Amino acid sequence: MHRDTELAHWTAICKLDEIVPDTGVCALLNGRQVAVFRVGDVNPRVFAIDNYDPNSQAAVLSRGLVGSIGERIVVASPIYKQHFDLASGECLEAPAQSVASYPARIEGGTVWVAA
Repeated sequence: MHRDTELAHWTAICKLDEIVPDTGVCALLNGRQVAVFRVGDVNPRVFAIDNYDPNSQAAVLSRGLVGSIGERIVVASPIYKQHFDLASGECLEAPAQSVASYPARIEGGTVWVAA
C-alpha cells in the first residue's frame, strides 16, 4: 500500500529527537491523521501508517506498543491488540483490516513523510 515515492510530496513532521525511541506520535498530513514511529535509538528508522484502527474504529495506533513478530516490526493497537506491520500497514490478525503505509525518512535530523 506504499504511495509512489517519486511522485509523492514530502512533508516535515517533527525533529527526530522529539519522538522517544520505540514510540509513535500522531501528525496531521493533508488532513489525515498519520501515526509516525521511531524505531531504535542508535540507528533509528522511521515508519508511517494511518492512525485510524479499523478494528476499534478509533484513531489510536500512534499510542500502540512497538515491537516485533519474527522479522516484522509492528505496533499493537492499544484497544484490541491487533498487530500492524509498520512497513506495510498489514494487520497480521485480520488482513482485511489493514491500513495505508507511507514512505518516511530522516533527513537533517527531521522526520519526513510522503503522501
